[in-house]
Amino acid sequence: MKHLKFLLVGIFFGIVLVKSEAVSWYRIYEMFRFESFHMYGIIGTAVLTGIVFLQIAKKGLFKNIDGTDILVPLKDRGFVRYIVGGSLFGLGWALIGACPGPLYILLGTGLYSIIIVIATAILGTFIYGILKDKLPH
Repeated sequence: MKHLKFLLVGIFFGIVLVKSEAVSWYRIYEMFRFESFHMYGIIGTAVLTGIVFLQIAKKGLFKNIDGTDILVPLKDRGFVRYIVGGSLFGLGWALIGACPGPLYILLGTGLYSIIIVIATAILGTFIYGILKDKLPH
């Protein structure tokens, strides 16, 4: 019962993504072909909202679920890893037509073929877990 609010927020967020067409394969296809501003507007709005709320959280006005301050650790790792990782993420997004979060929303809308993508994403995560100590982080 304690986590019911998170389930309700998740359902609401899923409805917003479906209604805004953010999980639409056609909208994602348009974005990667630079034919429409629709998805860039949604992503840009999310980035700006994240920046604003992160700055507010850094001032201590927001707390995490446990009631403690939200701490953002400084990262001093290389820039190349973000380029490579982002490129792989973008390639998968372009090939599948969805980033990882909306996969479950697409399943909830009745697109049952997405089960194959979810299964392979879980398999990829499992393989990464096995190989992560051998990868150059």
